[in-house]
Amino acid sequence: VRDKPLVDTMDNFQTVLRFFMNQKATIGYSFMAILTIGGERIFSMVSFQCPCNHDQNFAYGLTFLLGPGLVLLVLGLFFSSRLWRLYTGCCLNPIKLCPRGNCFGCLKVFVKIFSGACVAPIMWLCVALLNGTFYECAVSGLDDNLVVDLFCKNKTLMCREELARVPCSKSKLPSDENMELLLMFRAQSQILGWCIIIISAVLGLLGTCYTNCRSKVSYLQLTFWKRYVEKEKEQFDTFAMEYASKLAERNLKSFFENRDPEIFPFPNHKAWEEISALYTFSKSEQCYSTLQRYVERDDRDYSPEKRPVMELEHGIEMG
Repeated sequence: VRDKPLVDTMDNFQTVLRFFMNQKATIGYSFMAILTIGGERIFSMVSFQCPCNHDQNFAYGLTFLLGPGLVLLVLGLFFSSRLWRLYTGCCLNPIKLCPRGNCFGCLKVFVKIFSGACVAPIMWLCVALLNGTFYECAVSGLDDNLVVDLFCKNKTLMCREELARVPCSKSKLPSDENMELLLMFRAQSQILGWCIIIISAVLGLLGTCYTNCRSKVSYLQLTFWKRYVEKEKEQFDTFAMEYASKLAERNLKSFFENRDPEIFPFPNHKAWEEISALYTFSKSEQCYSTLQRYVERDDRDYSPEKRPVMELEHGIEMG
């Protein structure tokens, strides 16, 4: 009876922990949004200083508006494990890009990879546009007559000459006219930012609806599938760490004790190649990953490589 409060506390803690584990994607996106907002504020306050002249405003403002987004896109692609599973080794074996000649399936995978990598850049672009600082600088440096006529309509000729100085509050225009132009810049920037948010949300909803509508399994099985993939990845990382430690210990023992290495069970290269391929669903078999498909095969090859060799740069080999 004494331990009942402790048991209740542990149950409550497990419930909270389970909730956060189930909301990993939401928490991750929220954290990414916070980092994006913080990064944008730091850029605006610390490093961004609009030059306020016609020759540099547009290039400078556009660089700060789009540059970090492009960097985030590259980083998103760089850290995409799905991209590297598809791309690794494709120069030596191009058929890996389109297994079984399914080019449409390969295109779908690339679209998913690219759309996943676009989340952070879109967040940056929306936050930067809602703030308006970079947009003000970029647009004020445009010499296009359509843009100038839009902002300086029914205004004096000085407006055209001083438009590039407006973001720095250094123009010779009256203060009320200067503020009016700044508000126009900011309004346009925020409208554009909200348009991108709305379009992204609608496209995300339509994409999710289309994917679920075309799903070959029910909603609950699809949910189980996603849970299984997450758990398999976690368990793979754990097993890989353990086996890497055991293999390193075995090799070091063999080296320092100056004796032949013990027999160590290890998958061959063909097995690694098969489980590294991207999974494609088939109704004829109830498998949830390439790893499960491989281990449930009756004809899989158990024979290990006698001397596995990996070729690295500069002709260095590891055996």
